[in-house]
Amino acid sequence: MHSSPAGSPSHVATGLDVRPFRALTYQRRDPAHLARVSSPAYDLVTPDGAERLAAADPHNIVRLILPGGTSGPGTAGATSPAAAGDVSARAARTLLEWERAGVLVRDERPAMWRYEMRPAQAAPTVGWLGAVAVAAAGGRAVLPHEDTFPAAVEGRWALLAATATDLEPIVLSHDPEPEVAGLTAQTGDGRPDLEVVDADGVAHRLWRVTDPEVLRRLRLALGRTGAVIADGHHRFAAAQALHRTHPDGDCRVLALLTPMGTGGLRVQAIHRVVPDLDLQDAANAAGRGFTVSEVPVPPEAADVTAAAVELLGGPADGFLVTDGRRLLRLSGATAEVRATVPAEAPPSWRGLDVVLATTGLVGALWGRPDDPGSVLVAHDVAEAVRLAGARAGVAVLLRPPSPADVAAVARAGARMPRKSTLFVPKPRTGLVLRPHAG
Repeated sequence: MHSSPAGSPSHVATGLDVRPFRALTYQRRDPAHLARVSSPAYDLVTPDGAERLAAADPHNIVRLILPGGTSGPGTAGATSPAAAGDVSARAARTLLEWERAGVLVRDERPAMWRYEMRPAQAAPTVGWLGAVAVAAAGGRAVLPHEDTFPAAVEGRWALLAATATDLEPIVLSHDPEPEVAGLTAQTGDGRPDLEVVDADGVAHRLWRVTDPEVLRRLRLALGRTGAVIADGHHRFAAAQALHRTHPDGDCRVLALLTPMGTGGLRVQAIHRVVPDLDLQDAANAAGRGFTVSEVPVPPEAADVTAAAVELLGGPADGFLVTDGRRLLRLSGATAEVRATVPAEAPPSWRGLDVVLATTGLVGALWGRPDDPGSVLVAHDVAEAVRLAGARAGVAVLLRPPSPADVAAVARAGARMPRKSTLFVPKPRTGLVLRPHAG
């Protein structure tokens, strides 16, 4: 796969190994119930959001994916292996109780699931849920593009080992393959087996596909492709770790496979928030490596959020820094700042926001390590601005890379800083689970 140009199909022997699986789903499948029991991915759930989800229904999936709240396994708050083990054991007991009570039911036949995500104002993304091998021959069928944080991997591993179930899918972006596209187009007729609209207005529709010939052709076609991890680096690393510790056990992971290009995902930036940093002190330090200019905030803007969103969507380069009151643009990185980019970073990434912001600005000029206690992440501008104000710090607002650039990084064997990309739309957690046994 990875010697081919970004976005082009590749034809190698060590492509994706995808299998159908016997899914575990909620017994009640009406859209209203699925809306109450499903959740965003665990790493997108805020503390307030976790409380709202848990209160929405006693069987909301958040009780499994974050059994200790947002300090549960796989979060920055999981402070020790013992703590992660305790809350993971709680999740395993809850999962068993739900199965015994018939809240969750197991499919009789293996299937793959055609998964359509249709935002209100964007083209739909359509892919397939399948069980993907994490240790395929050659080791290059599934490539990461971001660094991971060890504590988060350990927490996800503890949850995976305790429950023996993939509670939510990772997301892969695979090489374009005409037969996959054709099979996807052929299998979208009829009423979906699962359907729900999430809080962002994205309609999720899933069709359970068991036809042996369709599954055979789909497996062969996906086997001619490779993929980049779009979402779920920590969960994929946890699945790899589980395979290393239990080499004779399950060595697959639940994944949503989406195509690169048409019908695939879009990429948004993930912004940074540095707590306890005065904006003027930040500007003074940044001035040693960037050109710093004040951005006038229009009087009609209630805060800097609208102005920042407009600027980030414009043609000018650089990125923005704000404390929620003033807005600064940083551009023209010096040679010294660019030299902080790791030598192994591909040339196409050496000038991009997230690399320069993490290594040059936050690390070299502000002296902050890139860990969850020192640098927070925010998935949209409004959240970043709010966090900066709440934590007496500054938000670093970034531009997104392109999907092709993300693929180029992965194929070069390099890693972007943790939490560099937000691929959207996101699959809904809780619609389809994958037990490892059977």
